[in-house]
Amino acid sequence: MTGPFHDLTAFTRLPRTSGLALSPDGTRLVTAVSLLDQRGGGSTTSLWEVDPAGERAARRLTRGARGESSAVFTPAGDLLFTSSRPDPAAVEGEGGDDAPAALWCLPAGGGEARVVATRPGGVDGVVVAREAGTVLLGSPTLPSATDAVDDARLRALRKDTRTTGVLHEASPVRDWDHDLGPDRPRLLVSTGGGLEDVLAGTGGAAGSGADRVVLRDLTGHVGGALPDDPSWTLTADGSTAVTQWNVAEPRADHRVALVAVDVATGERRTLLDDPDFDHTSPVAAPTGTRVACVRWRRATPSQSMDVDVVVVDPTTGESTVLAAGWDRWPASLAWAPDGASLLLTADDGGRCPVFRLGADGAGADAVKRLTPDDGAYSDVVPSPDGAWVYALRSTVGSPPAPVRIPAAGGAPEPLRAPAHALGAWEQAGPELPGTLTEVTATAEDGSPLRAWLALPGGAGPDSPAPLLLWIYGGPLSSWNAWSWRWNPWLAAARGYAVLLPDPALSTGYGLDFVRRGLGRWGAEPYTDLMTITDAAVAREDVDAERTAAMGGSFGGYMANWVAGHTDRFRAVVTHASLWALDQFSGTTDFPAEWAREMSAEMVRDNSPHDHADAITTPVLVIHGDDDDRVPVGEALRLWYDLLSRSTAPDGRSPHRFLLFPDEGHWVLGAGNARLWYATVFAFLDQHVLGRPWTAPEELG
Repeated sequence: MTGPFHDLTAFTRLPRTSGLALSPDGTRLVTAVSLLDQRGGGSTTSLWEVDPAGERAARRLTRGARGESSAVFTPAGDLLFTSSRPDPAAVEGEGGDDAPAALWCLPAGGGEARVVATRPGGVDGVVVAREAGTVLLGSPTLPSATDAVDDARLRALRKDTRTTGVLHEASPVRDWDHDLGPDRPRLLVSTGGGLEDVLAGTGGAAGSGADRVVLRDLTGHVGGALPDDPSWTLTADGSTAVTQWNVAEPRADHRVALVAVDVATGERRTLLDDPDFDHTSPVAAPTGTRVACVRWRRATPSQSMDVDVVVVDPTTGESTVLAAGWDRWPASLAWAPDGASLLLTADDGGRCPVFRLGADGAGADAVKRLTPDDGAYSDVVPSPDGAWVYALRSTVGSPPAPVRIPAAGGAPEPLRAPAHALGAWEQAGPELPGTLTEVTATAEDGSPLRAWLALPGGAGPDSPAPLLLWIYGGPLSSWNAWSWRWNPWLAAARGYAVLLPDPALSTGYGLDFVRRGLGRWGAEPYTDLMTITDAAVAREDVDAERTAAMGGSFGGYMANWVAGHTDRFRAVVTHASLWALDQFSGTTDFPAEWAREMSAEMVRDNSPHDHADAITTPVLVIHGDDDDRVPVGEALRLWYDLLSRSTAPDGRSPHRFLLFPDEGHWVLGAGNARLWYATVFAFLDQHVLGRPWTAPEELG
């Protein structure tokens, strides 16, 4: 059998779909598609139009060599997007290869896309008022800059003087895989006649040979008040912007409040602020002024995180917590067109369905499930007539693709996706090299456990497959959707069965299931993993003698814990993993969060490094040097602890260390992703299958 799962290069060339935007009249559905470039090293994202009725084939809208993203429609049906591709109307010397992302517009009536707004630091997070058409966006701006001209001057000064230093006044100073600063996000809003006049050639500010939307700074120099990756929204009439806002706390911590900013005056007032909660993802109602947001209870050593939805009126400040007592965690909020309900997704028993939530309902009975037990949904968008709900749907066995769901609930209808037009696969998705099933078990405390099991073709009593235990990152997560980074079908194509379990701390099983592992990472999460592994290897089509354990991030932590507490596995692969909790908690990108969640007892009882002497299983350590969430010091210390206990007199060790100098928490480069898989499979083949060690040629 051949196909993309048997060929790592072919796999990385599969199109990847993300995001949805629907035109105001409901006739145009736009998504983003990422494709590998011709050299196979990087990718480019383009915008595609999908027929909401499912009749016409998808068609490509943009072809910029540097890609396009963040599609959003205006009330007039024009398509806005961001891109750093060259501007044909730019004057000589502007818009070079290092040009930041600008705001582009593809007119509804046809014609070429054109730049309608620029900033020296680029633009992002574009939203449009549904009725007024006011544009709100973010732009990284140097702290002391008074306007765009001053920002450009200061950037030129840093470039000319080869200055790279950043002076910080608060935490954090890094985020996931990049340093923060020296610029900080600011909120900008369109003024004057706005976008329609600019497109008609009757308004805007002169710049680079074309009229531009005038952008006014709404937040100014506010230090670290706007989060590093903030979200915001605009009320339908364009009068009020609602955004996240950091509130400083002792011990270098902060909480996230929700504030309203008057677009006309810039006056800011607090809407939602509570020391026990963070507020994120505000979404304005299609009419009126109400705004919904996600509220996260902040975790402590004795209090698990919880999530609910709050609706607030920016004009009065009145707020309501919706579906109080609902034992699921809502995400992907969208308002129904009549403003009477919200559409959302939430992890649920190894799936992530779409739910409808009454906008005035305070109890759990206000929630209605709309989709069957068939996958994971995201990017929910309702049709303006209220008849359909559009979303991206994936499963563990199929990549994200656009579907439409009856608004009253029912089975999703596949739409003709860009992947079909590109000839990548038909509506059923790429042919899998095996089958997907479920495994269940009962934990030591009586809790029900479940996992997905990807079985390779041909596995059976006469040919049981070697098993790979794959442990997710998180720690609050669930295996319920397609993964490009940890794809079990690449292993299945090579004859392995892959177990994808949801142990204690997993989402979608209720708060009590999360609490079982709170502050006890090495207890119930570990014993749950061993219990569900026992259930998997008890199957006749799985080989109990040939097994390995793998994990990344928190999954890497668990892989390290597994290595120090059992020798049942022939190999362990640990990626971007936590090793010494006392060291990690002070060097990660947001130490205050971990200081709040990790008690001294939790660190003392759950740090894998304290069990290094017990490790006898060969371990493959993988880490990115630019990882700021789990700094590379974790891998360096783990690597030394392994070598110092295992190196033979001839200098040999069973362990390996794959370091990516230019990768962060995730391995995003296509070439590096292929090398990641090739090295992992070579290591597994050696220790699980007994084959000779053969390093990938790319390693030299």
